[in-house]
Amino acid sequence: MSNKKTSVIGFPRIGKARELKFASEKFFKGEISEAELQNVAADIRQYGWAKQKAAGIDFIPSNDFSFYDNVLDTAFLFGIVPERYKNLDLSVLEKYFAAAHGYQGEKGDVKALPMKKWFNTNYHYIVPEIDDASEFKVNDSKPVQEYNEAKAAGIQTVPTLIGSYTFLRLARYNGQKKAKDFVASAVAAYAKVAELLAAAGAEWISFAEPALVFDVTAEEKELFKSIYVELIKKVRVAGLKVALQTYFGDIRDVYQDVVALGFDAIGLDFVEGLKSLELVKSGFPKNTLLLAGIVNGKNIWRADFAQKNALLAEIVSAVGAENVVVGTSCSLLHVPYTVAAEQKLPAETLRHFAFAEEKLVELAEIASGDVNALEKNKALFATPRVQANAKVQAELAALTAADFERTPSRLKRREVQKAEFKLPAFPTTTIGSFPQTAEVRANRAAFRKGEISKEQYVEFNQKKIAECIKLQEEIGLDVIVHGEFERNDMVEYFGSKIDGFVFTQNAWVQSYGTRCVKPPVVWGDISRSAPITVEWSVFAQSCTKKPVKGMLTGPVTILNWSFPREDVSLKVQAQEIGFAIRDEVLDLEKNGIRVIQIDEAALREKLPLRKSDWHKEYLDWAIPAFRLVHAKVKPETQIHTHMCYSEFNDIVRDIDNMDADVITFEASRSDLKLLDALNEAKFETQVGPGVYDIHSPRVPSEQEIADALHKIIAKVPQENVWVNPDCGLKTRGEIETTASLKNLVAAAKKLRNEK
Repeated sequence: MSNKKTSVIGFPRIGKARELKFASEKFFKGEISEAELQNVAADIRQYGWAKQKAAGIDFIPSNDFSFYDNVLDTAFLFGIVPERYKNLDLSVLEKYFAAAHGYQGEKGDVKALPMKKWFNTNYHYIVPEIDDASEFKVNDSKPVQEYNEAKAAGIQTVPTLIGSYTFLRLARYNGQKKAKDFVASAVAAYAKVAELLAAAGAEWISFAEPALVFDVTAEEKELFKSIYVELIKKVRVAGLKVALQTYFGDIRDVYQDVVALGFDAIGLDFVEGLKSLELVKSGFPKNTLLLAGIVNGKNIWRADFAQKNALLAEIVSAVGAENVVVGTSCSLLHVPYTVAAEQKLPAETLRHFAFAEEKLVELAEIASGDVNALEKNKALFATPRVQANAKVQAELAALTAADFERTPSRLKRREVQKAEFKLPAFPTTTIGSFPQTAEVRANRAAFRKGEISKEQYVEFNQKKIAECIKLQEEIGLDVIVHGEFERNDMVEYFGSKIDGFVFTQNAWVQSYGTRCVKPPVVWGDISRSAPITVEWSVFAQSCTKKPVKGMLTGPVTILNWSFPREDVSLKVQAQEIGFAIRDEVLDLEKNGIRVIQIDEAALREKLPLRKSDWHKEYLDWAIPAFRLVHAKVKPETQIHTHMCYSEFNDIVRDIDNMDADVITFEASRSDLKLLDALNEAKFETQVGPGVYDIHSPRVPSEQEIADALHKIIAKVPQENVWVNPDCGLKTRGEIETTASLKNLVAAAKKLRNEK
């Protein structure tokens, strides 16, 4: 197979050692200047470009870097920024961060913009707000500056922007105008950026339009066409070639329109795009490059070159070898930097992994048809990587419908639980974690390194738990949590205690802003060999007469926030994890824990992007996996769950079908818009739509929380309402946490007195 060119959609940007995270946090605290932060960012960009150039990548992106989020970058680039941020007496970068996570200080008090999951990933984007007075105008030089940075280093890049269709599709509209009313100004502004890039020496511009992989209505198709019929003309006049980049699925609803518009290159996903091959076989325009996304940008397993070459051969047969560019299925933002940073895992394990830098090599090897690389890869896949666990397989085979049904019904359980707990109206609680101070992290690190004994580690954590419970009692919370001081991450912690997972040292990926996670790897069949949380929960309950929640992570979230196996179905992996967490639930109950929260923060995350696939491809196994975990508990045991930062409105009936007793949502940052959906669905589960945003450092006032509660009870029966923050408090400071929770409890009491 002849040499082909290669392309990358995006590269990790947090820094190989999370330099951007640490520098940003220092900047927020005033410990470094904006110039120093910018220098760190420049070094990160240079590193990524240099790695891609060294690997021989032909189409290297620029403007894929972001301090927080590329959608927010696009909003600031074109001046689509609400006045409340523009009016702050802060620098442009400080205003940007205020929009990202809020600001409370001497220059003002503003909440953050809403934050949602980016398609079917664990990355989050900031939702732009557009009002009737908004107008797209070039307001920043970021794409040109970053193109020039790369050019100065001797690297020709393809500047990439979030496309105007995706931006308009994801935006929130606060007035009477809709997306179509902003097409003219958006096209003019995007064309102006193209002019500036052409003047700087760019040859290409790439517009990322992942929203095309959604179901596309006739009206949305017209919106897309109205944008690009004009924009392609204007960009061509500027002297640039135009690439359309899609990912996370196929573009079946608009494919014929896309190929007719005259793009110079079209990027399609052949990993998650189930119909992409079928589409290109139906016809592809001559003299147009196909950026064929065949290397998985979202998972960390080595590519099977035999499979990729077979796929590539079919693509070449349909399109012509001269038109094919070998690329990643999506941005490499979603995988860690490099396997080379892993020093503790055995070589036998690591040889199965390909992180971002290794994927660059894979692209080059596949594109070149390297025979030696093919033979080496063939040997890797010649023998099974793991052996099946007979006990786990037997449990799977023995599953029946009764394993997924809890009795009695939820409404009957509610009466039992009222008598059991005797909670007041508007019961108050938190989501689980309390601030993880430097002292807490140091204790965990010292134990992990063997610098302190287990006794010392336990003693420290028990002291913190006792202090945390005392604080919650003083504040007046009704249902207590133990604070989770023993946990680093809600998924990594459980994965480390369950057989079948592999853990990395430095495989960090960005979740949002400065928040990074280190996903476990599902290596083999999953099982629990010993209790995980029981010791901590039992101690916590011994410190108070109030109910203490046992805190667990649900099977779907553990799976969705891990790198899953590719040789076993997601359904089977979720059920295996479900067995392990079910064992933990029953042990907690047996040891006197009467309230158990099983978080499914990531339930929405892997929901297929096309509605026709929602149930058969996902919900039909994801919802039962959760029910499997709690179906065997007693009626008086109250089961909670929690979900955050996603669109839940269209699956609220499925969420109700999880059969939990109480669910807490993130709803504060989206202005409680979930309430209408709950009301319309006659949502039966008791619900706590978070009353303040914990991802912002600002402290909500008592009145602000009371106002939120009034909004809630206007749509949800007040006897079903719980009062809580919208997520865990791990990333917050102790002072702001205490102040916020005091206001939360005061607001709940205020509403009780209004009855």
